[in-house]
Amino acid sequence: MSKEKSSMKDIILERLSKMEDLEQRRLLKDIMSGFFSNLTDYQEASNRNLEARIFNEIEDSEKKYNIYFTVCDKNNVDPVDDFLYPVFPEDMEEITFDMNTILEGLRKNVDVRLFTLFMKCDYPTIKKLLLSKKSYPGVIITDEREYRIKVSLEQNPKYFNRIQELYDVFQKNTTPWKTVNHPYSNKFFEVVLTECEGMMGENEEIREIEISLGEYDKYKMPAVVPLWNIRKIGLKCEGFPMPAVDRVNYEHVLSLKKLGTENGYLIDAKEHIIKFIMRMEEKLIIVSPEEKAGIWDVLKVNQYYNDSYQKNEYEMVTNSRKQSFINKFAGKQSAIIRTKGEIARIVNSFEASRYFSLEDIEIRQSKSVNATTYDMNSFITDDIRVGNDKKIMNLKFRTSDYDSFIVHDILSFLVSEVQMYFPEYECEGELI
Repeated sequence: MSKEKSSMKDIILERLSKMEDLEQRRLLKDIMSGFFSNLTDYQEASNRNLEARIFNEIEDSEKKYNIYFTVCDKNNVDPVDDFLYPVFPEDMEEITFDMNTILEGLRKNVDVRLFTLFMKCDYPTIKKLLLSKKSYPGVIITDEREYRIKVSLEQNPKYFNRIQELYDVFQKNTTPWKTVNHPYSNKFFEVVLTECEGMMGENEEIREIEISLGEYDKYKMPAVVPLWNIRKIGLKCEGFPMPAVDRVNYEHVLSLKKLGTENGYLIDAKEHIIKFIMRMEEKLIIVSPEEKAGIWDVLKVNQYYNDSYQKNEYEMVTNSRKQSFINKFAGKQSAIIRTKGEIARIVNSFEASRYFSLEDIEIRQSKSVNATTYDMNSFITDDIRVGNDKKIMNLKFRTSDYDSFIVHDILSFLVSEVQMYFPEYECEGELI
């Protein structure tokens, strides 16, 4: 607008300079300069107000539910941090070994889970590890002697399950779901005791357990825990519940002033208890058949960004989109996607896309042997389409200057989000 204003002034000045009568030129110049300046200032202010109205009308409520995810050494987790929290608070507890449980498992020839390991390796290596089904040697050191043991590794599903539980909460709150970028979840393994030479005594105390994973030994990280920006809190209803309009249910008001209105809030309750949720700037109104005031379990999705985690050894990732008008506008539309350009727009709308460029899309009858992605929304079932009848949509990506052990997992996040738009296909991704 400033360039347009300057060019218009230049045109007027040029026209005035051609007037031969100097007195008339001076008078007209004073009149036009004053009038034009006020007019253009008014027009600029009107344009700014119109632009603000358009952006405000397309409200981007999705940004309140952006989820950040990382892992961190247990000893480096800040217990008073107000941004990231352990996915499971119990992960922060010291590892203890129950001798009675171990002995009972050995007597009954039942596998015993000892502790959890984080494997710092890429997805193809994880697949290879899962297919190997190997046993690994180790030793249990007690206060009396050492016992040679054999262990196996089993993928720990509890972090995947936690994402599924979060999806269920989103559904109960009628909040649109966006794929969670959780590239570390498939890298946690349970160390399972399968054999032990000799029988330990009930009064012995385990001091240490050592295991050797052979070619995978360099990847094991025993004291790593996953963190995200979600925290469960209890919120008390303000005052007494008031009868709802239907005269059957009650309105429970939860104040959000002290917690921060920039954050997202999800009610974590049984589905039959929640009839409707009204979201306002500074409060939540829950319509429920519960007539007594009480404390509600709420998931606070913290949007306060703490850049101190950029110094963490492990990258912090997010499922947030780039803030732009076209992304906000497209999110409100239900247009059918038919072009490669629109698929590329979906991919590039995410912050995580900065590592990749979509080079080609191929529809195939069978899966590519070079595909290295997995579905991060595997818990979302399609009851209409039969999986065996689906064609394969192969998305070919190129990456540069991103050599990370989570590169295939970040790519899986992007492909999983594309999959949400194309349930009639089975989407896969590969690096070229």
